[in-house]
Amino acid sequence: MNDIKKALNESAVMRWTALFLISIVMFSSYYFYDVYSAIKETLQQQADLSNTEYGSMYGAYSFLNAFGMAFIGGMLLDKWGIKKTGTIFISFLFIGTIITAYGSSSFFNSNSFGYSFINSFLKDYSPALKMMILGRILFGLGAETFYVVINKVIAKWFKGHELALAFAISLALGRFGTAAAFMYSPRLIANSHHLDAAPWFGVMLVLVAVILFFVYLIYDTRFDKSVAVANVKDSEEEKFHFNDLAKLFKNRSFIYITLLCVTFYSAVFPFLGFAADFLHNKFAFSLKLSGDLTTILPYGTILFTPLFGWFTDHKGKNATVMIWGSLLLILVHLTFAVTSVSPYIPLFVLGVAFSLVPAAMWPSVARIVDESRLGTAYGIMFSIQNWGLLLFPFLIGKVLDITNKNVADGAPLDYSYSILMLVGLGVLGIVFALLLKREDKVSGFGLELPNKQS
Repeated sequence: MNDIKKALNESAVMRWTALFLISIVMFSSYYFYDVYSAIKETLQQQADLSNTEYGSMYGAYSFLNAFGMAFIGGMLLDKWGIKKTGTIFISFLFIGTIITAYGSSSFFNSNSFGYSFINSFLKDYSPALKMMILGRILFGLGAETFYVVINKVIAKWFKGHELALAFAISLALGRFGTAAAFMYSPRLIANSHHLDAAPWFGVMLVLVAVILFFVYLIYDTRFDKSVAVANVKDSEEEKFHFNDLAKLFKNRSFIYITLLCVTFYSAVFPFLGFAADFLHNKFAFSLKLSGDLTTILPYGTILFTPLFGWFTDHKGKNATVMIWGSLLLILVHLTFAVTSVSPYIPLFVLGVAFSLVPAAMWPSVARIVDESRLGTAYGIMFSIQNWGLLLFPFLIGKVLDITNKNVADGAPLDYSYSILMLVGLGVLGIVFALLLKREDKVSGFGLELPNKQS
């Protein structure tokens, strides 16, 4: 079976072309995820949102996934396969972007289609907020399961090859989407004199990604046809069974990686949602400059994530790399919270941390989990991760409102307590990374060994 299966993925051109096609979704969806982050103040003025409401809208992305939809999506992926699962969930992703952009638009807020209905219930909340929350929920439902699809696609094409590097490049494309959102959102609304331009540009990017996904399916079909001639026994061994779930939850290495995933990402992505506003308030930078400076983080990951992916492919040390990434995260947030050090270097170091952990974490899962359970494993991770992505944007906004309730309008906001909360997440992350390294010595998965087969 392996000789047949390698017919396509032994070709470097085929592997990397498939990766590019599937990973454009990472770029476009990450752009849309952060499209409002650099124009937070403008959005709040247009939609009349408090910091808590902005955080609720931002975190709504994770609502359904926190209650298990990414987990269910992962199981569906193992049962249905890439084509069916990917098509369903990229559709949710695309529809969610349209609804979110429509909800924030001046067109909707001029009492257009759906406005009266949305305004007829929960009257304490603006129609724009309610429509955007609906859109973000659908967007998150589609995006998180599609990221599981992407992870399984990468494992399918690159296991035994440049596995960590492939994960890293896919992640780097996503970070480039984040950087693009921070750079271009303020410029798009400045040039058009309208907030609408930034999110609708994001919708167009997602449409391009949807088209390229269907192009990828041509490659996926050819891959599967080459495997279809394998004997029945091998096919039966690869099928997912529900009792395999128990094996995942008995795998301590998987548990520690999952817990590290939720604490680490909860200390980074929610921070990004407030980062431009934080820089604007603490250092009195303009909104445009604040957005530009925030791109230091994702641009750093674009450079370093592939580099660290290459390192773990050839040198190993996955668990050690995650420990160092968690330590850097703590140092950066402490610097932001309790000092007035110029943000340039801390943002760069945070980019390094945000390269180290994902570059080692995602390929490590493919090392410790059988391929038949891989979609479910990633689904569990994304579902648990989304509890953090749901709660912490809300908590950051809530703490920000509470600790600044006596601040005069227009005066700078104090983010110290909100960011100290993220320091605590970093401490938990380093504990789980240390436990993972200790467990690897017992389990024998070899996470400290190179990913690439010689």
